[in-house]
Amino acid sequence: MIRLFKIISLRTLVLLGGEVFIVWTSFVLATIWRNPDSLLLLNVDGGYFQVLAALAPKILVVTGVVLLLSHFADLYDSSRLRSTGEHAVRLFLVVGSVALGLYVLTFRYPSLLPGNYSAVWGLIILTFTLFGWRAAYSWMVRQPFLRERVYVLGTGERAERLLRGLRKRSAMGIEVVGWTGDVQGELTRDNVASHLRGLARGAGVHRVIVAMPDRRGTLPVEELLDLRMEGVKVEEATSWLERISGRIEVEQLYPSWLIFAEGFRFSSFFRLVRRTLNFSFAFAGTVISLPLLPFIVLAVKLDSSGPVLYRQQRVGRRGRIFYCYKFRTMRQDAEADTGATWALDDDPRITRVGKFLRASRLDEIPQLWCVLKGDMHFVGPRPERPEFVEWLSKEIPYYGVRHMVRPGITGWAQVQYKYGNTLEDAREKLQYDLFYIKNASLALDLLIMFQTIKIVLLGRGAQ
Repeated sequence: MIRLFKIISLRTLVLLGGEVFIVWTSFVLATIWRNPDSLLLLNVDGGYFQVLAALAPKILVVTGVVLLLSHFADLYDSSRLRSTGEHAVRLFLVVGSVALGLYVLTFRYPSLLPGNYSAVWGLIILTFTLFGWRAAYSWMVRQPFLRERVYVLGTGERAERLLRGLRKRSAMGIEVVGWTGDVQGELTRDNVASHLRGLARGAGVHRVIVAMPDRRGTLPVEELLDLRMEGVKVEEATSWLERISGRIEVEQLYPSWLIFAEGFRFSSFFRLVRRTLNFSFAFAGTVISLPLLPFIVLAVKLDSSGPVLYRQQRVGRRGRIFYCYKFRTMRQDAEADTGATWALDDDPRITRVGKFLRASRLDEIPQLWCVLKGDMHFVGPRPERPEFVEWLSKEIPYYGVRHMVRPGITGWAQVQYKYGNTLEDAREKLQYDLFYIKNASLALDLLIMFQTIKIVLLGRGAQ
């Protein structure tokens, strides 16, 4: 794959150039189509071109906004897009944001854009052409001249998992041209360096991914530095395994990676927007669910004795303790003999109505109050009880990182992993929680919400 100025790849330039052309053309065609009389201005005096010249700055601004939003949604970094569904959600989010912005502008300044619904039709054309272009581009990146050639530096189970993941995800535009497992003879520093140097020159390697379990005495530091100076990217396997699996592996995680890795940062503006959206959706959800509340209350009361609501302490952001509310789904004396315990598969403590409420997620309606108060969000790591947090923090490294953000009613771990009731399950779910915290965005929240709706409708994962 050709690289320009050792910074921008040809693949990225093709994607950017195609989208600039598509956005620009979509709004120009819509303007001409909805205002056919403007064609009469095409004369020797250049009247028609004067119209286009007047529209050019406005369309240019819209084009820039689309590109900027696409950048924020990571649509120009295919390695961060794990599935076609995630890709589609992010595209819809970009187009929806542009539509909202144009609506606000035209409402406030009616003469800012061409009339006769040109902007609306421009968005409609843009939506179809943008999805069509992305589909065509996904085919193009599989062609040899646009593929990025990668060398995996390392052996063992971790390197093999990385190798399999890269080869399966052809849409990322990655071609693995070699790895350390192909080295003949003993794995010494000189042998590894010779193999890497030969492939880097012969196959034109663009990226080296380091996945060595033990680097002392075998890591070819000088050769990697030379390649780095020549424009070849050198990266840790941790980030790539994260992109492929959707989780961050805590077993191979170094504190320095957490400190220096991209992500794990939340601006004040992002927190404000996210809080505003969560409050608005929680308020709307509360209003919509009001007609259901009398029936749920009556069903819980008739099914078993005890209070309708169940109140339980949970650990929130920065380790703060708050009360989480749910409709009661277990017997009143469920933990009288055992103390704090996780629910089990086919748990006998769950009532008949409780099984239905858990399967339909109706038992979590009272948690909307927690979102309104600011103790929780719709999306985030599921809050755990203080007793479990104390135990899990001792057993699982970096467990406390999940308390950097507000917990959620649903989350990345909930849609990617089964309900967990063991230490190993908690370890697995933490890896998904760390991925979410590192990559938190409105697009990812929207994807998780769509996934949650699908899970609820199909009755999966209830516990």
